[in-house]
Amino acid sequence: MKTRSIGVIEALALSCLMLALAACGSSGNGGAATAPSAPSAEGLWIGSTNDSRSVTGLVLDDGTYWILYSVQHASSLTAGFVEGSGSSLGGSFSSSNGIDFNVEGRGINATTLAASYMAKQSLDGSVTYPTLNQTFTFTTTYNAEYEQTPSVSAIAGTYVGIASVVGSSELTTVAVNSPGVIAGTGNSGCKFFGTIQPRARGNVYDLSLSFSGPCPSGTSSVSGIGYFDSGAKRLSLVALTQSRSNGLIFTGTQP
Repeated sequence: MKTRSIGVIEALALSCLMLALAACGSSGNGGAATAPSAPSAEGLWIGSTNDSRSVTGLVLDDGTYWILYSVQHASSLTAGFVEGSGSSLGGSFSSSNGIDFNVEGRGINATTLAASYMAKQSLDGSVTYPTLNQTFTFTTTYNAEYEQTPSVSAIAGTYVGIASVVGSSELTTVAVNSPGVIAGTGNSGCKFFGTIQPRARGNVYDLSLSFSGPCPSGTSSVSGIGYFDSGAKRLSLVALTQSRSNGLIFTGTQP
C-alpha cells in the first residue's frame, strides 16, 4: 500500500508539472500564444533632402507621420511639413493620403510617400506630388530622444519665432504653462489658445488650438503635434484644420 501511495503522488506531481509548463507557454486568451509586435517605422528621424533641406520626421505609434522640412540651407527655419497616415510592413513604410503644407508659396498639395526602414536605425524614401509631377527624396537616421518621456514642465516657458498659416507669416510669441495651456500672440494681434499635452508614447505632444482676433485663418481650430528640441531649446508646432485645408507652423526658441 505504501508503494502504491508513492506512485499516485508521483503521478499527480508529474501532472501538475505538465500543466504548469503548458500554462507558461500560453497566454490568457484561450491558450493562444502572443506573437511579438513586428518592428515598425515608429520614431524620431533626423536627416536631409536631396535639395538641401533639413528634415525632422516623426512617425507615431498609430502610423500617423509628420515630416517637417526646412528652408533650403537654413535648418532653423521651417518651410513646411508633410502629414498623413502610413503603414509599416517588412521594412517598407508607405502612405497614399499625405498632405504637404508649404509656406514658401506652394500652398497645400496632396502627396504620396514610399520609404524603406530599419527599425531604430534608418528611414529613407521619397515624397511625390502627383498634381505637380515632382518628387523629393530624403535620408534620415533614428534619434533616441524619441524614447525620452515628455512632460509639460520640460517645455514650460516663452518662445519667440515665426508662425505661419496659408498666405501669411508673422513674428509670434508663444507661452506654455505647467498645466499644459498654450497661448500665442502675433504682431498683427492674431491670437491662438489651446492645450499641449504629452502623448502616451513617444517624446511628442498632442496639440489643439483655436484662433481669434484679426487672423488670416479666421477663427478656425487646428490639431497636430508639438516637438521640443531640448538641445536647441526650440519648440516646433505643426497642425491642420479638420478638413486639412489650412494649418499652422510655429518654430520658436526661448529668449
